[in-house]
Amino acid sequence: MKIRAAVLVEFGKPLSIEEVELDPPKTGEVLVKLEACGVCHTDLYTASGADPSGYSPCVLGHEGAGVVAEVGPGVKSLAVGDRVVTLFSPECGECIHCKSGKTNICLAIREQQNLGRLPDGTTRLRRNGEELRHFMGTSTFAEYTVMPEIALAKVNPAANPEATCLLACGATTGIAAALYKAEVEPGSTVVVFGAGLVGLGAVVGAKLRGAEHIWIVDPSKERRDFACRVGATDALEGGDDAVQQILDRTDGFGADYTFEATGLVHVMGQAVEAARMGWGLCTVLGVAGKGQKLEIIPRYLITGRRVQGGSFGGARGRTHVPKLVDLYLEGKLPLDEFISHRRPLEAVNDGFELMERHDGIRTVLSFDS
Repeated sequence: MKIRAAVLVEFGKPLSIEEVELDPPKTGEVLVKLEACGVCHTDLYTASGADPSGYSPCVLGHEGAGVVAEVGPGVKSLAVGDRVVTLFSPECGECIHCKSGKTNICLAIREQQNLGRLPDGTTRLRRNGEELRHFMGTSTFAEYTVMPEIALAKVNPAANPEATCLLACGATTGIAAALYKAEVEPGSTVVVFGAGLVGLGAVVGAKLRGAEHIWIVDPSKERRDFACRVGATDALEGGDDAVQQILDRTDGFGADYTFEATGLVHVMGQAVEAARMGWGLCTVLGVAGKGQKLEIIPRYLITGRRVQGGSFGGARGRTHVPKLVDLYLEGKLPLDEFISHRRPLEAVNDGFELMERHDGIRTVLSFDS
């Protein structure tokens, strides 16, 4: 079938909106009609050429929500008409990682996915006879996409796709990090570095877990104010003395939980230092630039601080995303408020420009013809 898609033709150049060919789903695969897609920093990071694992030509996009249009042979958990959220982090339930209960990083299709291919080692996308690769196994900057069954979360059809698409990456990363990865305790003190979508998600997650004090650290007053509207109790501008400011407000010991959501290694270092001596837990959620390293003074660890990462916030996609959608429908997740701009697919590059200007929280693309 012929579809419109945003193609990354050359790194550092605007995406090209083109008509491309999409083959039907094969065994274990599903054809999804996209209804909404968020423009995430990871898409911009790859398009810029900064991502060392990036490749082109490909169809970008990974923060999608839509409806099942066709299922391939062997698909059992999904049917035509089901509402789904796309998952760059699949959940097969059968690999050693999934069975361990210790991680959300599924191994089933990881190798081919990292190469921009579907599980059988081929692609379903073509452009003028040339193979196009799939981005993060999703390629949701398109009217339709073909994905593995295990990389789709079936969700309540009552939910607004514009809101639920945010749970395909950014919002879930922050929310799940507080709920499932760090398991924030009631009455605790939390500090979140960065008030983009991931950081705001961590604020919301910490609030749901019953944290007493939730500090947001961000240089933007507009974003700090927004964070306070969705759950932060206090705000700091940050800067070189951010750690000292936090220590001054926590009797000199630091926060029970810190979350880093900027991708800046110096801020990651601050998040480690701001964690409480004795038991503080720092969860790193941002993606650092190529070749960058996080330096940690061993004394911080010896005196009880812990550091962990949280890909997709530790969420197991097919298990947790439907639960988060239900929380949204119950009015407990302010996903609609995170949508600052709405654009058609043709304006995807405008979404990148808004992100680079730190204008708003999330741009959501629509696919109306």
